[in-house]
Amino acid sequence: MADVFDDLNAEYHQLDATLASLTPEQWAHPSGAEGWTVSDVVLHLAQTNEVITKPSIAEGTPFLSSGAETVDGVVDGMVAAERGMPPADLLARWRTAAFATVNVLRAQPPGTRLSWVRTPLSPRTLATTRIAEHWAHAQDIVVPLGIPYPDTDRIRHIAWLAHRSLPYAFSVEGLPDAPVFCDLSAPDGAHWTFGDPAAPSRITGPAAEFCRVGARRVAPGETTLTADGPRAADALRVLRNYAA
Repeated sequence: MADVFDDLNAEYHQLDATLASLTPEQWAHPSGAEGWTVSDVVLHLAQTNEVITKPSIAEGTPFLSSGAETVDGVVDGMVAAERGMPPADLLARWRTAAFATVNVLRAQPPGTRLSWVRTPLSPRTLATTRIAEHWAHAQDIVVPLGIPYPDTDRIRHIAWLAHRSLPYAFSVEGLPDAPVFCDLSAPDGAHWTFGDPAAPSRITGPAAEFCRVGARRVAPGETTLTADGPRAADALRVLRNYAA
């Protein structure tokens, strides 16, 4: 795949161009994230990027234990504590934090494990999760506003993350792990494959739909994805583009 840090930077630039075009009314519009406006979504992205720019990121200590505290509850509280910033100030804050993360992640020494939500991640994996999160939240912004946001080949990182996270996704749902092969069509018509072609379970179809299922933006039944084999339907049901 292309360099993940370069692609993270490119994903930021695509979202930046969209955010720069928004009117004050659009910033205040309800987003696709329940209970959040477009401004709230951008604030959340700024806050989570700011975590990466802090020196403590290199400690490798997860933010949350496996206790009762939920990720959604934590981030919702963070947004509630700071919502209300003027759009221009919020955009500047997001830009500062977002573009700084590229250099922070790229500069980490080999073998580094960085603090993240429930498990330490390598710099490359954390960059991949940032692509996935910014892409998913971009959908929350542009879909309600009816703004075009073309998919790019950068979603290959997201599809890889979703497939790579399947063992974790199965375990969260109390299901045994199972090999699943994915044969996905890229935005440009190319084929991307993940996993062992000999696996008894197989998912085929558009990578864009696969990534949206993993982001929990659409249900599997709302897509043209096909699930063949004993565990493919389960895989689509538990699929996630994130690790918490």
